Amino acid sequence: MSVAHIAYIGLGSNLADPAAQVRGALRALDSLPQTRLLAQSSLYRSAPVGYLDQPDFVNAVAKVETGLGAHALLDALLALEQVNGRTREFLNSPRTLDLDVLLYDDLQHHEHGLTVPHPEMHKRAFVLLPLLEIAPECVIPGIGRAAQAMQGCTDQSLERMEHVAG
Repeated sequence: MSVAHIAYIGLGSNLADPAAQVRGALRALDSLPQTRLLAQSSLYRSAPVGYLDQPDFVNAVAKVETGLGAHALLDALLALEQVNGRTREFLNSPRTLDLDVLLYDDLQHHEHGLTVPHPEMHKRAFVLLPLLEIAPECVIPGIGRAAQAMQGCTDQSLERMEHVAG
């Protein structure tokens, strides 16, 4: 790996055995080109956001070290979603696998298809709680401490399902 970057990846699923989907995706992150899985959170169950008439989600966050640029990492994640049967029927629709670049070093970047930090992450307990589990001192560029952002999400229900051994 030439230049190592630290990225945090949000994982979610609510179709086709969601816990197995997320566990499989965590393993697959470690096999992406120039990428190594450094840490992974527990699995959490959360209610859907936006479109509510769908099953609950299973979510987790992973910390990776990667030699891939931010856009190349996103492309690799999108390819992994496709391999796992991801379709995009409408906004916030049910999905077999959803992978998001949450943070990439301390980058603040916006272009078509990629915004880092993820634009909604600081408003979502299902991202913040697993992130804080593996990175308790995490700072979201342009937002502030993730722990402070989590205080604004106390009305969101989240259930820890299992710790993912890794």
